[in-house]
Amino acid sequence: MKSKLFLILLTTSLFANTIIIKNAQIFDGEHNKLIRNKDILIKDELIVKIAKDIKKENNTIIIDAKNQVLIPGLIDAHIHLMVVDNFEDAIYKDDQSYIAALATKAAERMLLRGFTTIRDAGGPVSGIKEAIDTKYVKGPRIFPSNAFISQTSGHGDFSTSKTYLSPYFIKIPDKSELYGWVKIADGVAEVQKAAREVLRSGASQLKVMISGSVTGAHDPLDVQEYTYAELKAIVDEAEKWGTYVMVHAYTDKSVRMAIKAGVKSIEHGLMLKPETLKLMKEKDIWLSTQCFGFSKTAKEVGFAGTHAEAKYNQVKKNAVQVYKLAKKYNLKVAWGTDLFGAPEYLDAQSQEFISRAKYFSSFEVLRQATGDNAKLLALSGKRSPYNKGTLGVIKKGAYADLLIVKGNPLKDVTLLANPKKNILFILKGGEIYKNTL
Repeated sequence: MKSKLFLILLTTSLFANTIIIKNAQIFDGEHNKLIRNKDILIKDELIVKIAKDIKKENNTIIIDAKNQVLIPGLIDAHIHLMVVDNFEDAIYKDDQSYIAALATKAAERMLLRGFTTIRDAGGPVSGIKEAIDTKYVKGPRIFPSNAFISQTSGHGDFSTSKTYLSPYFIKIPDKSELYGWVKIADGVAEVQKAAREVLRSGASQLKVMISGSVTGAHDPLDVQEYTYAELKAIVDEAEKWGTYVMVHAYTDKSVRMAIKAGVKSIEHGLMLKPETLKLMKEKDIWLSTQCFGFSKTAKEVGFAGTHAEAKYNQVKKNAVQVYKLAKKYNLKVAWGTDLFGAPEYLDAQSQEFISRAKYFSSFEVLRQATGDNAKLLALSGKRSPYNKGTLGVIKKGAYADLLIVKGNPLKDVTLLANPKKNILFILKGGEIYKNTL
């Protein structure tokens, strides 16, 4: 009976107004050292005090960390929560309520892997975000991009798929736009309107497609999408709202255009030349790239024999140099995975720690996934959905998004690749979602 009750507690969140965490070694999300002999006092969803020997108040839950390492909750800066199937099936074949149901399950699994915050890089995620924020379902905090902005025939123009030809009839919108997946816009006036509509939908930042892709059947990898004038117009609209633009871009030419236009976050960027990476450092631009996704063979990722195989191999060949130069030039590197597919496939999210540890130190990787990613998300300014506290760090005034880890991830960050075993405790907003201490 006792073991059954324990399992119920693991699958049901436990909320208390006041929590004190004792006997933890603390990684604060910023510095390459552990803070010892300090307690953490949490009230409601915020950290209110870090000090020695904090006294217990009435109705306080005491968490004994047993000298294990306490770290901020993890942040994935590039994920697609709603893409729980391939893009075309998710938009044109699957019922949208089915997609939402799978995404809800994926969100809960993500939280139980220790990811307390994500930046969703495109898709109609606002409904699930609201359900999570109002505590009807479990999942991470979400910084939504909502609909992609894409030119006709761009990476976000799913209607051009060879498999699913979208019905372009008068006054009948394409399903991808009808369901909030994408805004197809061409010319300055159209992109201005598209940007404004996406911002109106509650996006915390804008996601724009400006180059070809690996996975797209209709957009060759080398294609530059959008003109400078169009992209600058989108950036200007984002800046009026106090936020920023993130762009899907692989090629050097497209990224050069993005830098000139004022884009703040380059997603992927795996075909960049050294000179462009140096320019990103000079202009203080983030490289939001992925390692796990390009650590496999084309066969292992299911691209063998498809239109994506040659493109995948081309990007993979250049990726290693980009990772190494990003470290050499000390770029701002975000931690993200760009994973999508069935909820069980998204479980590979944590394997990014192993792949990334080949190029960066454990401290660098851990900071990327916590304090650094939080700084990137903070570029949303007042468009951030979570402005009561600070994310990604352990300090007074920060959100109480905390993990207790078995072992020391500052010495071996790959411990986090096995969250079921090595993440013993998960707290998000002062609410306990896992406790196996």
